Amino acid sequence: MSVLVFAETSEGKYKKTALEATSYGKNVAAQLGEPLVVLTINATDPSALFNYGAEKVLSIANDSLKSFNAKVVANIIRQAAEKENAQVVIIDSNANGLYIAPMVAVNLNAGLASNVIALPSSVSPFTVKRKAFSNKAFNNCIINTPIKVIGLSKNSYGIIENPVTGTIESFSPTLIESDLTSEKMEQTAGKITIADADIVVSGGRGLKGPENWGMIEELASILGAATACSKPVSDLGWRPHSEHVGQTGKPVASNLYIAIGISGAIQHLAGVNSSKVKVVINTDPEAPFFKAADYGIVGDAFEVIPKLIEKLKEFKANNA
Repeated sequence: MSVLVFAETSEGKYKKTALEATSYGKNVAAQLGEPLVVLTINATDPSALFNYGAEKVLSIANDSLKSFNAKVVANIIRQAAEKENAQVVIIDSNANGLYIAPMVAVNLNAGLASNVIALPSSVSPFTVKRKAFSNKAFNNCIINTPIKVIGLSKNSYGIIENPVTGTIESFSPTLIESDLTSEKMEQTAGKITIADADIVVSGGRGLKGPENWGMIEELASILGAATACSKPVSDLGWRPHSEHVGQTGKPVASNLYIAIGISGAIQHLAGVNSSKVKVVINTDPEAPFFKAADYGIVGDAFEVIPKLIEKLKEFKANNA
């Protein structure tokens, strides 16, 4: 038997969530006394996972898998789990993981616990702590099925180096041609994605129009951040739906979340409250976001952001 982790890549490089899932998987494997196997697709350096505890890497190299397709990936994970007789399958809870984890659970007739934030408190019965009620509470979830699927919440465990000597095995799963031509997930090449970003800069209707998004993008570029937006902004067509964050959009669990011109509707706050530090900039001192934020600036974004950009550029120039 084994513990299997799916380590997702972007343009051949491992996502930070993949390294976190591998780090987590290593300790779950240690609790169970089983080896850790990691599945990866089109990674430029599969051996990099050895540094985080992977004892075996199942490496797939296939150009037809360059674009993410939830149904195809879920089927590949099933085949890998059956091949390695996996007792536990770990998938990170980023935007893609939230699509594929339920499919994997169905494929393997397995119990699923999503948004898991800690190592199992018990392996008999198998018990994990997870976030619930839009991150407002926690519960201890017991999985009774022979195979367990865990969706690991981003930024909940951390990336931990645990070097081992591992092996790389080429893996060629059976692919269904009709699945490969089905609809693929939306991706933005060459940009930092919301799921992987340590910092997210998000804008709302307070920016007054799409023509004013230049300062959001400039601030994000200086910080090495992803750009995001509130639901009304994406509904108005100012920004693509892929940038919509919140309960009905993409969840955010970044180290720093900067909300500019966003009042803080309950659905938006529910989707971003896993971020470790939240900063809000708004002209309305009564905006709900101020109650949830760690830091707040009451002011006009069109005055505050240019000054912030100027100071950040000075800081970077003086500390280059």
